[in-house]
Amino acid sequence: MTKTEVCIVGAGPGGCAAALKLSQLGIPCTLVDKAVFPRDKICGDALTNKVKLVMGRIDPGIMERFEAATEAFSTVWGARFVSPNGQQIDLPFQPNYDIAQVPKQAYTIKRFDFDLWLTGEVKRRNNIFFNEGISIEKYERTSDGYLIANTDGSFQLHCKLLIVANGAHSSFSRHHAGLQKDEKHHAAGVRAYFQNVSGLHPDGFIEFYFLKQLTPGYLWIFGLPNGQVNVGLFMRSDLVSKRRLNLNKLMQEIITADPKLRERFQDAEQLGKTMGYALPLGSKPRPLSGDHYLLVGDAAHLIDPFSGEGIGNAMYSGSIAAEQAAACLAANDFSGNTLLAYDRRIARVLGKDMKMSLWLQRLATKPWLLNFVVNSLSLSPWLVHRMIAWYNGINKINS
Repeated sequence: MTKTEVCIVGAGPGGCAAALKLSQLGIPCTLVDKAVFPRDKICGDALTNKVKLVMGRIDPGIMERFEAATEAFSTVWGARFVSPNGQQIDLPFQPNYDIAQVPKQAYTIKRFDFDLWLTGEVKRRNNIFFNEGISIEKYERTSDGYLIANTDGSFQLHCKLLIVANGAHSSFSRHHAGLQKDEKHHAAGVRAYFQNVSGLHPDGFIEFYFLKQLTPGYLWIFGLPNGQVNVGLFMRSDLVSKRRLNLNKLMQEIITADPKLRERFQDAEQLGKTMGYALPLGSKPRPLSGDHYLLVGDAAHLIDPFSGEGIGNAMYSGSIAAEQAAACLAANDFSGNTLLAYDRRIARVLGKDMKMSLWLQRLATKPWLLNFVVNSLSLSPWLVHRMIAWYNGINKINS
């Protein structure tokens, strides 16, 4: 049996952020994932400025290595929103931006490529012990931590602190931390890759279509390198069930029936199958810690309830979990009462965003109100600035 002070289960963005932050703090850890990288992951493939901010705080040189190490990303300079009545507004992430001078704000990159690069950063660190291809099926609470193991017991590890970052379907979150699915705070999504979609913004703006048949969800179009495009639908699970919707079929109907989209997709070719996935939303408070454990990212139900974005919140929570781990190790105290400091900090750092996103989600249930907001944005530079600051995570810089 291996013994370690901190073990992280899940090597997605949240788990890797926790491991990299611990490494930066000089704290060894063990990282375990059931996959062997590279592996595909269903996602919108967008990295917001939150990701850039938190990665820079973990390691100031990491973004330079990211941009130098791979050509698999596209730069995003803003977002385009289309209201139910067809009104369109473009929100650049920087006013009066010049792509030759303004630092990059956001990116699109397939999760296959991003997670491969991120785990490569993990493998550069000699104090992160990374175990791929091991599916943890057993979690046993002990007097001083957790014993975890795979099905046949060929991998067994005991840790004082368990950081759980193994995604939306985490069995630990459900069966040990008690986070159950609530369809009003849960979303369903589908994603497909296309090529030869016309009408993309020349500066890579990501696109959100708030169509009447989708509200409060939306259809997205995110440009990728090599002429490919990530297209998908996002909608609250209770509404999908109530309306008896097949999101795969609905997406195909929209891109072939909507007048503007039909024209853009007339020469498009779908690459591979349409894939579905589940998104536990951060639209209600949940316990994120307990004796000897912390929940991170999708396993903590921290997905944005309006945009569906989860990578930035996962990486923020992973970094914060690492800092909480350092405090626990220093005090040799891994009790639930001490670990509540993690819950409070997550609420402080991400809580305002979640409340704002929930407000926008509720607003989007009324198409006429969403039309009004988009029209107001087109007339109010101040409101545009506030929306950009919120989307870019500007309030996170000193969190």
